[in-house]
Amino acid sequence: MFDENIPIKVFTSYAHKDEALREELDVHLAMIRRQKAVTIWNDRQIEDGTEWDTKIKKELEEADIILLLFTPLFLASTYIYDVELKRAMERHEAGTARVIPIILKPCDWFATDFAKLQGIPKDGKPVTTWENRDEAFLSIAQSLKKSIEIRQEKKKEANND
Repeated sequence: MFDENIPIKVFTSYAHKDEALREELDVHLAMIRRQKAVTIWNDRQIEDGTEWDTKIKKELEEADIILLLFTPLFLASTYIYDVELKRAMERHEAGTARVIPIILKPCDWFATDFAKLQGIPKDGKPVTTWENRDEAFLSIAQSLKKSIEIRQEKKKEANND
């Protein structure tokens, strides 16, 4: 159970053409979203008339956890690679956010700076290669729960200092 007094913001970075997989992941994260302490954001939540680039950068800056949904299309996106991935890694290295690679489809994510990070699901096996995708998404949800609890503990410790 998460501590409602320590909010955690999760930012989801993905390629729009992979939206069906992001939506499938969202379904499996429903129990996490129901916890009042956790918000999971993606760019489909941008309101009409909002400057999308400014909103994405703001949400990326405020995130405690940044999920990167790796697919070939994700890696091919210039905006994702030059803006979102660059800033995500800067924040990760500064210790201001936790970056979690989620491998949805087979791709050359090992050629990125993120290859040094532990990817999920289990063993970094791409979701689409699992015989049962629900098992893959369950593995992701369980790992994310642990990461949220760790981030909450770190925030709690920082607030007590």
